[in-house]
This record gives sequence, structure tokens and C-alpha cells, in this order.
Amino acid sequence: MIDNYLELMGVSKSFSGFKLDNISLSLPKGYIMGLVGPNGAGKTTTIQLILNMLEKDAGEILVFGNDNVKSENAIKQDIGVVFDSMFYVDSWTVKDTEKAVSIFYEGWKHDVFNEMVNRFELPQSKKLGEFSRGMQMKLMLACAFSHNAKLLILDEPTSGLDPVTRSEFLEILQEYIKDGERSILFSTHITTDLERVADYITLVNSGKLIFTGSMEDLLSSYRFIKGRPRDLTAELEKSIIGLRKTDIGFEGLISAKEAAGYKNCVLDTATIDDIVISISKGGARK
Repeated sequence: MIDNYLELMGVSKSFSGFKLDNISLSLPKGYIMGLVGPNGAGKTTTIQLILNMLEKDAGEILVFGNDNVKSENAIKQDIGVVFDSMFYVDSWTVKDTEKAVSIFYEGWKHDVFNEMVNRFELPQSKKLGEFSRGMQMKLMLACAFSHNAKLLILDEPTSGLDPVTRSEFLEILQEYIKDGERSILFSTHITTDLERVADYITLVNSGKLIFTGSMEDLLSSYRFIKGRPRDLTAELEKSIIGLRKTDIGFEGLISAKEAAGYKNCVLDTATIDDIVISISKGGARK
């Protein structure tokens, strides 16, 4: 039995001016993992390596327990992908899309596709180029569901969606994993989405792995600290990640362990947003 649907072990990839460096993570079966970090952190590069769209320089990637390169064709039968922009042809209709996509999947279910199209209220006669962004995301999901993808990989799928459509999208994802047999890797910069649905978080910054583990462990690892100018000692200043100073005080991120020594300051629970923003400002310190 496979416990992890996705495993990265020491994965690296170098470009001119950027290196994804020694990334490791494990996504168990039946869960949602958020992949977060500021723009340029390496999120899309990580996804492209998983999908073998890029060749890694080092490390190992296992999908369903198999090497993602050696077993690529078999693995992709069970993967669904939703990118931040639709990769179907603008002049296609929904019917054209099914005809073009279904030939690549041995387990394609026409009745499931029709059910999803009707549920999502996708217009049958419109060209895809006339679809709203929300409709485009739903069509890509309909295709993923129609070949019973066990692993769904999402790259910024909710970017640009209105709040109502985003909420509906997240509900669909939670329903997707409800049977415990499917998993989702969800890359996004809209961290409030992850606070609603993610079980695990992997945080990257400047190509480096900052954290991978449960959402609960991430949020309990940091505190957001605020204080008056006179409270900011030299020792405390070194400990704060993404420090912001004003005439009336300071604020930033600090590890939960270090925070215990500064009870004269205001210590709040850190949100994922607080963590990502502070680390992007303050470097890759844990």
C-alpha cells in the first residue's frame, strides 16, 4: 500500500540567476498540501519538475511510489493538472475539448464528464475563448475528474477568481478528497484559501525549503511580534524575520521558541500571510 502519493527527496534545479535547492516534501494519500512562497520562490519550477516538464539536476521524485521519469506515462494517467491559465484551444467547444483530451486517458468516463459539465453549468455552444476564468478552471477540473485522477496538481488556480467562485472552487476540492483516495498539491499566493482547505504546507523562498509539514505545526512555529521602540533590543532585532520599524514601534515574525523570552511585547498567532510576507522580506531563516 502506498502511503505517500508524492515524494520529493533532495530535488534541485539550476537556472541562470536562480537555483531550486534541495527540496524535499511528502504528500500523503487523502490530503491537501499547499505550496506557498512569494513570486519567484520556485513553486512553478517545483511543479514542472514533478510533471517532468523540466529535467532535474539532482534528487528523486516519486509519484504513487514510482519514479516520475521512468514511469511518466503510467503516472500521468492518474494525474490531473490545473494551471493558472487554460491550455486548451480558444476555438474549441466543451465537446471539442472532451474529444481532444479523452484520447490520452485509458479510463476516461464520458458520463462523468457530462455530469461535471452540467454541474458546473458550462455552456456547450460557446467557444472556450469566451469562457470566464472561473469557467475555464471548472472545465479543467471536469477533465481531471473524468479520468478519475488520484493526484490533482494546481498551479495558482484561484488567482483572478471572484470570492464566490473561489469559495465554490475550494468546496469542490474538499469534496474531491473526501473518499480518502485522492490528494491535491495546491500552489497559490492566496494563503487564505489554504487556511480553509490545506492539511499540509510546504513553504519555499528564493529556491530554498523553509518548512514542510502540517498546517498546525507551521502556524505553531512562529509568532507575530509587536512592540514599542524601547523594547527592540539588539538581540531581539537579530531574531525578528521581516522586521518593520516605525517611529511608534516595530513588528515582524519570530520563532515561537524565541518569542517566549519577550513577554513584554505583543505576541499574536501568525497567519500564513504573516509568515510568507515576513520571510520574503527577511530571507530564509527559520
